[in-house]
Amino acid sequence: MDLRNKKVTVVGMGSSGIDSVLLLERAGAIVSITDSGDDESVKERAECLAEKYINLETGRHTESFLEDTELLVVSPGVENGALPIRYANENNIPIISELELGYLFCEGTIVAITGTNGKTTVATLLGEILRSAGIPVNVCGNIGNSLSGETGNIKKDTVVILETSSFQLERIDSFKPKISVILNVTEDHLDRYRNFEEYLDAKKRIFKNQETGDIIVLNYDDKNLRDLIKTGKVRSKALYFSMKKKVDGIYLDRGNIKLSLKNKTKNLMVPGDYKLKGAHNTENVMVSCLVATLLGASPDAVKKAVKNFKPLAHRFESVALVGGVEFIDDSKATNIDSTSRALLSLDKPAILIAGGKDKNLSYEKVLPAIKKNVKKIILIGETKPKMRKIFKDFVDVREADTLPEAVILAYKSASPGESVLLSPMCSSFDMFGDYKERGEVFRRAVGELRVKDAVD
Repeated sequence: MDLRNKKVTVVGMGSSGIDSVLLLERAGAIVSITDSGDDESVKERAECLAEKYINLETGRHTESFLEDTELLVVSPGVENGALPIRYANENNIPIISELELGYLFCEGTIVAITGTNGKTTVATLLGEILRSAGIPVNVCGNIGNSLSGETGNIKKDTVVILETSSFQLERIDSFKPKISVILNVTEDHLDRYRNFEEYLDAKKRIFKNQETGDIIVLNYDDKNLRDLIKTGKVRSKALYFSMKKKVDGIYLDRGNIKLSLKNKTKNLMVPGDYKLKGAHNTENVMVSCLVATLLGASPDAVKKAVKNFKPLAHRFESVALVGGVEFIDDSKATNIDSTSRALLSLDKPAILIAGGKDKNLSYEKVLPAIKKNVKKIILIGETKPKMRKIFKDFVDVREADTLPEAVILAYKSASPGESVLLSPMCSSFDMFGDYKERGEVFRRAVGELRVKDAVD
């Protein structure tokens, strides 16, 4: 797409919005940016852009600012009901996502990974495997550094491991990965989507433009994904990963990870070769190994990287042992499926700390996992009343005003040999800037417990 002298407006002044502006400026576009926020981070970014003489608007969206716009580039967090999107629709102005913009300038081979849970772990592990194999790689996207911001670092021989969210996929046009991966799709973001089907449809856009020479990797154990091929809408070659069944791709057989490609099966790993906890992480290891193999990584490089890989922060991460009680930080668990997976991975009774900003999810769905090994729940955040009503008949429920208070209550309720698990099932924005800040507050509170325990 030739953007020289084309008036392009970017919506959203987060990091991906800033990267979009800079990329568009390099491409010769006449670029503007608008953000309805006016907090300190927006003001700081606005000051930096003003120094580059970028036309900008903060604190509101106005139609006058959007006049003569020929293309709208939308950041992932922008709601579909926002004024710029409504204006563009009413005036037949093309709308694309930051992901689509980055794709237009990307020279490398793209592996796009989406799913409700596990995206960041798989993208990071896959990147480590390819580095171990000596394959040029760039890991970017929803993981924190946008594709638009990385295009200058990507060459033709670079494999781009791209974490993609449903929000990013909503407004793609020509985006076409060589390999697409859908890890799982369970209920999430129903504060944005009208129902689960609409959310699933957004995820499925990842293979919208793939052709017969491309590959899609699907979770065979997820019925919604297994049945995709039956729809006839998937043109790319399908491979699978499974914890339960022998499939074309990669599967688990009595703890052994087996690769099955081109009618040949070989044992890739035995249980001691991978150390990440939980069945969900076994899935993450399997799909990473499969994609790395498809990209040319040797078995030795795959094993070495997997063996050395450490869990990412705030993802079912053991923080400390205090008085015989294990504290686990799973702050990244912002939906029901993620918390269910965490609970089912525990081999000991747990005190669960949950709650936060509601995403309109059906929390009843976590009850089977709660009944299995949760002896008490400590609730925080705006979902406290809703969660209490659902859980109180099945488990002892307490409430806390702050996360540090919840940590103290949980510790007092736990016995040696048990665990305290922060796995909120909700986003963090009612009390924290993001899940990372929530996790760090949890860790600091646990650290204070350790000091007190040592003194006592």
